[in-house]
Amino acid sequence: MKHFEVVAALVFNAGKLLCVQRGDSKYPYTAYKYEFPGGKIEPGETPQAALAREIQEELAMTLGVGEAYLTVHHTYPDFAVTLHSFVCEANTRHLTLREHVDAQWRDPADLADLDWAAADVPIVEQLVKA
Repeated sequence: MKHFEVVAALVFNAGKLLCVQRGDSKYPYTAYKYEFPGGKIEPGETPQAALAREIQEELAMTLGVGEAYLTVHHTYPDFAVTLHSFVCEANTRHLTLREHVDAQWRDPADLADLDWAAADVPIVEQLVKA
C-alpha cells in the first residue's frame, strides 16, 4: 500500500479557520470532503517548505507557517497518509481556488458541521475541544 507524507495548514484570520472542499476524485471516500489545505511533501523538502509551496499553488496565498499542531496517521482503503498539521496566520482572506470547489472561513466551534475527509477528523475534533 502506498504511503504519503503530507502537510495541512490550519489557516487562521481574525479568529476564523479556512476549510476547503475537494472536488470529484477517483476515490469516492475523499470526493467532495472538506479538508485543511496542503499536500504532499516532495523529496528534500521540509514540511514547512512543502506547506508554503502547496498553499501558494492551491490558493495563491502566502503564509507564515507557525508551530506544529497535530500529526495524524490514517489508512484509507487504497493508501495511507501521515498528515502533519501546522498553525498558520493569513493577513487576508483573499484566495483563488485552483484545486478545490469551495472555501469557507469558520469559527473553530462550528467545524463539525462540515463533511470532513477522514484523515482531518482528529484535527477537527481537537480544534473543536480547544
